[in-house]
Amino acid sequence: MMSDDLVEPVDAALREGEGLADQAARAVVAYREGDRAPLAALVQVMTPLLWHTVRAQGVDAEQAQDLVQNVWLTLVRDIESIRDPRATLQWMLVTAKRAAWRAVRRTREDLVRHEHDEHVTDWLSAPADDRPDTVALRSERDRVLWEHVASLPDRCRRLLGLVALVDRPDYTVVSRALGMPVGSIGPTRGRCLAKLRLALSDDPAWSLS
Repeated sequence: MMSDDLVEPVDAALREGEGLADQAARAVVAYREGDRAPLAALVQVMTPLLWHTVRAQGVDAEQAQDLVQNVWLTLVRDIESIRDPRATLQWMLVTAKRAAWRAVRRTREDLVRHEHDEHVTDWLSAPADDRPDTVALRSERDRVLWEHVASLPDRCRRLLGLVALVDRPDYTVVSRALGMPVGSIGPTRGRCLAKLRLALSDDPAWSLS
């Protein structure tokens, strides 16, 4: 169980409008104390962000689902050993990205082995989206895109991770997660996307990909 000197600032952050990192820290503290509701809420908010973090590394949709689930299972399994709950958000994102890298590496190694056993022309009968050249092009575009997303201000990165990449985002949940008024989410999202579009249009690598 966590000491009171950590619980109090986490609770205070919630009252004042906490960010996603604070929400993750509060969820860890609450889970250790027997309250699972904050962690359940965190799952709803963070799963889309983890999903797109994994997919951006070139992992397919089925693998991404398994990898994100494993990140949550690992968090629950090791939750008592987390020294600083405030580092939970960063840990989850890094864990998801590294798991995706390993999955992509295994997939590429399997592909190399497969190519030794099959004729190269077999790829001609594969769906267009699964062909090596298409996959490589998509991966390169994802790499360039996420490099520019990473260069945006922190507020934009967090907002786009929760809003721009979800079909029908719940602005009430986003407001609580980011600590910003519901009415400012749409305009802020528009400004952040405009910055991203400008950065991409100025990048020759984006045009070539």
